[in-house]
Amino acid sequence: MGPAPGTAVSAPVQIASRYCGPPQSGNGGYTCGLLAEASGEHGAVEVTLKAPPPLDCELQLRSESGVTSLWDGEQLIAEARAATLPPPSIEVPSLSAARAAVSHYGGREQHLYPSCFTCGPHRAPGDGLCLFTGTVADGVVAAPWCPSAEDAANLPVLWAAIDCAGYWACAGATQESMLLGRMTAVFDRRPQAGQALIVVGRSMGREGRKVFAQTALFTEDGHCLGHSLQTWISLQRSNS
Repeated sequence: MGPAPGTAVSAPVQIASRYCGPPQSGNGGYTCGLLAEASGEHGAVEVTLKAPPPLDCELQLRSESGVTSLWDGEQLIAEARAATLPPPSIEVPSLSAARAAVSHYGGREQHLYPSCFTCGPHRAPGDGLCLFTGTVADGVVAAPWCPSAEDAANLPVLWAAIDCAGYWACAGATQESMLLGRMTAVFDRRPQAGQALIVVGRSMGREGRKVFAQTALFTEDGHCLGHSLQTWISLQRSNS
């Protein structure tokens, strides 16, 4: 028999250093996906990051009253809850356009976090995702992705795959210093191993230090497998 409704349930978890964003903390999308998976929700999940997720140490996942949270001792790292998410409003580029966009990737020569699991140019294929989303239109970036069997079946990795495209859609060549603050996402279907996919990100404007983006993962024929809305927090002062 399971716990009574509203009762706290706790379980240990670690974020391996392989899944870093900044060198000393977890990739935002991967961490959000970890909580989404732990929540047991089958629809959209909203995850709010409260502090940098530490790597290679025992953390606690707690579930209580519909909220799944991640803790480092007494430090709250993130919270997840069920959410609603409208269909994506991104026009998917062709696979050839996504491939061509890689040459316009803004982080190839200079990158704030070159070891990032999702988009770091210092990561080798098979170790990182090497998703180098480049500009295909004003405020829109894209890149191709062909997931391994392991990655295609791993929900936190799928969340990571649609994480950094939001940053690059908003920051572009300026590489404004930002960290993921909130990600609401849903995957209606998992990709197949070796399937040709397209990751797309679109800038959705900003309010002061809050910067908004939309991302999605599409099949070559334009079917959306998963998508997100994101709030990034600028670490620079805003003039607005």
